[in-house]
Amino acid sequence: MKKDTLKTIAMIPARYAASRFPGKLMQYLGGKTVILRTYEAAAETELFDAVYVVTDSEVIFNEITSNGGQAIMSKKEHECGSDRIAEAVADMDVDIVVNVQGDEPFIDKESLTKVLAVFKEKDAAKIDLASLMTPLSEWEDVTNPNHVKVIVDKDNYALYFSRSPIPYPRDKEITHTYYKHKGIYAFRKQAILDFYELPMRSLEASEKIECIRYLEYGKHIKMVETPHEGVGIDTPEDLEKAKRIIEN
Repeated sequence: MKKDTLKTIAMIPARYAASRFPGKLMQYLGGKTVILRTYEAAAETELFDAVYVVTDSEVIFNEITSNGGQAIMSKKEHECGSDRIAEAVADMDVDIVVNVQGDEPFIDKESLTKVLAVFKEKDAAKIDLASLMTPLSEWEDVTNPNHVKVIVDKDNYALYFSRSPIPYPRDKEITHTYYKHKGIYAFRKQAILDFYELPMRSLEASEKIECIRYLEYGKHIKMVETPHEGVGIDTPEDLEKAKRIIEN
């Protein structure tokens, strides 16, 4: 019998030793740590049956559990957040797993609602995972390799992700909207388990964009447009920007 509702959980992968800003998740933002704010923001959307932080750090684990949250310690070392999540959900009875980035304390409920809605649309059966994209208006942002760009087909399925401007604007008279990929994913459980087992290939290794692995192995990624840019905390400067938002 087909279930009417899909059991949906949020998983927040959280490493302490971030390369660009070590310990960023334990930095204070308006009186609370970044990771705690992210966890609470995810829970407050009321979109999930459960919210977990999955981490390799006892410091982060204790931060969440001591404040009444749910956290899971990783058993193995992992190269990326998707691998960390796959290990954690392997034995869970869930249908949809949403990867919420630990450094995104300003979670947008409207965008999350949109990305979850695709699993109820007419083409839902072919969707392995869904993610978000937002329009870029400044060429400086289009050319910034820290902004991952995505191109989609006519039905908004991802064709490719790149740190380079895609498409290349050879014909300057053609108006094209460039989209930035926002790193929030909603996976079918099996898709993320498959990711864990599939070896990295050269395109992913070259671009350092993990969702390319799904495309290389024939998975279908449905992209959903959102106007919300959000504030990810990758650098000390991002943290200061976030503090100004909190204060205002």
